[in-house]
Amino acid sequence: MEVENKNISYRIYLVALLMFFVAVGIIVKLTNIQWVEGDKWRKLAKERSVKYFVIPANKGNIYSADGSLLATSIPNYDIRFDAVAPKSQDFEKNVKALADSLYVLLGKKSAGEYNADLRKARADKNRYMLLARGLSYTEYMRLKKFPLFNLGAYKGGLITEQKTVRKHPIGEIARRTIGYERISANGEMQGKGIEKAFGNYLNGKDGRVLKQKIAKGQWKPIRDVNDAEPQDGYDVISTIDVYIQDIAHHALLKALKDNKADHGCVVVMETRTGKVKAISNLGRHKDSTYYETINYAVAESHEPGSTYKLAGLMALLEDKKVDTGKVYDSKGGKIFFGRRNEFAVVDSKKGGWGKISLARGLEVSSNTVIVQAVHENYKDNPKQFLDHLHRFGLGKKLGLPFEGEGAPFIPEPGKKGWSGIALPWMAYGYGVMLTPLQILTYYNAVANNGVMVKPQFVSEIREWNRVIKRYNTDVINPRICSPETVAQIKVVLENVVKRGTAKSQYSKEFSMAGKTGTAQAGYANNGGRDMHYISSFVGYFPADKPLYSCIVVIHDPDTSTERYYGADVAGPVFKRIAQKIFTDVPATNKVNDLNKSIRFQEESFQQYYTKAAAKNEYVPNVTGMSGMDAVALLENLGLRVKAVGAGKVKKQSLKPGETLAKGSVITLELS
Repeated sequence: MEVENKNISYRIYLVALLMFFVAVGIIVKLTNIQWVEGDKWRKLAKERSVKYFVIPANKGNIYSADGSLLATSIPNYDIRFDAVAPKSQDFEKNVKALADSLYVLLGKKSAGEYNADLRKARADKNRYMLLARGLSYTEYMRLKKFPLFNLGAYKGGLITEQKTVRKHPIGEIARRTIGYERISANGEMQGKGIEKAFGNYLNGKDGRVLKQKIAKGQWKPIRDVNDAEPQDGYDVISTIDVYIQDIAHHALLKALKDNKADHGCVVVMETRTGKVKAISNLGRHKDSTYYETINYAVAESHEPGSTYKLAGLMALLEDKKVDTGKVYDSKGGKIFFGRRNEFAVVDSKKGGWGKISLARGLEVSSNTVIVQAVHENYKDNPKQFLDHLHRFGLGKKLGLPFEGEGAPFIPEPGKKGWSGIALPWMAYGYGVMLTPLQILTYYNAVANNGVMVKPQFVSEIREWNRVIKRYNTDVINPRICSPETVAQIKVVLENVVKRGTAKSQYSKEFSMAGKTGTAQAGYANNGGRDMHYISSFVGYFPADKPLYSCIVVIHDPDTSTERYYGADVAGPVFKRIAQKIFTDVPATNKVNDLNKSIRFQEESFQQYYTKAAAKNEYVPNVTGMSGMDAVALLENLGLRVKAVGAGKVKKQSLKPGETLAKGSVITLELS
């Protein structure tokens, strides 16, 4: 019995000792958590219950050269209600009036239904009840003044979540050039066009707001104000002219539909400055409608065909190897090359053109004439010819601000792509690759008396009426060839329209100059090659004093009618653009959906600029702004505006910088 009692005592001591060590361990652990690792765990708890959220800044606007709004950021607000936050006395006193106000503003439910929903949220202790999505700034400001909500976030339970939405008031026109910028699923910045290229100016600086985690993984702001207000981005003034853009877009669209083509592009550029006034890229969808898909003008490299013949003529004239009057025999419209004459160069006219001058050969786009001229004079020294092509600027990218510019290609002796027939093939636009914009830049240099300028898409960066940065004309090459060569080429290009391949587009009312192109192209299809045509026209107008250059490229037109040549497919688009710009009266010319765009534009301006000046305590400087924008801005600041005249603001009665007193009258004198 004594032994048994002793065993029991040992067990008790053992358990007691074990409990002692456990207690010591717990004390040590608690001490470690509290004093050694305390900061770490307190920080982790705070991070999991309280954290900062980013408030995206409003991006700057993108404007056309004529002041039309191309892209803008509009603030939108989602409204939620913390039904637990208000005191019972405040809730009962204001809930019916709040329900009536919500019905008037939102109108999606009756006042009684809103009342019932608010009371149910209160009973369920819902701290994150959704009331509305996508409210404008004006609507949000009205809602903040509603009964109960006017007590603020803590006492009234109002929860506001702000986001910005990018809008394009003129729709899809020039959308690929205006572009977009967004963050991908893996966090990488993606984008295209002006939006991406000038994002460092447009994006502004994000703000931040501190939020606390509440039930069901939801977050609500801790304070009624943001910790850091977002700073809006600068405005970008593009070179696009909405009137010319509309002309180019619809002229291209009509040609694509009429010819059942796959896709195409148009670019209109100001000759002297290189400012791109219009750019349209349309591709066919499965339902046979056309819309902006790829920026073909910038990205798509292809064999240019006959428009490239100008480079051969220019090289020959520069080296004085021949003159434009040199006569060539077209040899029945077919000549042969290769070791066994297995490759043929054929004219589009059956039987050829007989014996004609070099100038006439370019006017009628004779393949045999231009190929003979280039091959005879450069076959023993092809590098001399290739050096000219590089001096003409045809061998390198333009260095556009956009990503994805197509790379030009010129074959070189000893490298891939070069063979015994590379030189004659190159003479009439095969075996080389260029984008439409690169071809246009070359022709524009001819129109600009030999001065090659870089295509320009943006003219200024602005903050309101203050210029942050101005982009001047960028000269790529001050002289691609001699003035004598330019003069001779201009005569030939004008005669292409007067009596050559584009004579069907000739008009006595206005002059044009340019070159047609019809190239065969192929793409892989189930192991084979599908052949199609690329129809193009590139040139400038007026012919005597060029103001604009233009290129039209249309891929895969319908060949069933045999009207797939550049003069028949692309030429009418070029003529339509020139005709509308110089012979139509703009005041009587209707731009599609103009009224709709303007109404939306007015709303966009009002919402955006109201947000931009929401916390302004002083009278802003509106001198130089359009009357519409100034009135919208000032009225949303609480001022009463009287506008005298029309146009832009010339004078304002309240001086900029004065303390802003709501209800004050400000008179604007418009020019």
